Formats: sequence, structure tokens, C-alpha cells
Amino acid sequence: MKWFLILWAAPVGSLIAWYGLSYHDISFGFFMLTRETHDLVFQIYGNVLGIEPETIPPLVARALVVDTFIVLGIVAFRKRREIRAWWAARHTRSTALQSDESLSSAP
Repeated sequence: MKWFLILWAAPVGSLIAWYGLSYHDISFGFFMLTRETHDLVFQIYGNVLGIEPETIPPLVARALVVDTFIVLGIVAFRKRREIRAWWAARHTRSTALQSDESLSSAP
């Protein structure tokens, strides 16, 4: 499970870092992080896909959100017993606290 999350998070993190740095033209001397490269990459993808380059970043962002929910769903499914035990313990604690508060505030 750890490797699954690492292999998912590494490309997503790299993409987000590249997009943020190149969008704001924070290049640190690397050509791949310049705004020129940013515009060129999206121009190429736009030409290949046959859509306007400006529409690609929102599509990628939506895809990342959907992928994140899928990955979190897989993790939650794999850890469902632990989550259920945590939730039951939490519910028991909150019920006990509420009953203690009602006893202490009773006249």
C-alpha cells in the first residue's frame, strides 16, 4: 500500500510542481521550468488533442481530483476495518463525554 501511494503521489507531485513553477516562470536556470516551455508544452498538447491549449489545465486538474478520490477510495477500502474500529471508538468516547456533561449539568 505504501508503494502504491508513492507511485501515485510522485508523478502527481512532479506535475503540480512543474506546472506551478513554469506557470510563474520560476526557472532556477532550468529551461524546463520557463514560461516559454510551459506555453510550448500546452500548445503541443492542444495541437495533438485538437483543443485550445487554455482548456487543458482545468481538464488535468479535474482528472487529478477524480484520481485522488479513486486512490483514497482504494486506501479506505483496504483499511476499512481499522477505520470502522476508529469510528466506533470515537463514537463511544463522544457518547461517554455527552453523558458525563449531562450528569454534571443536571441540578
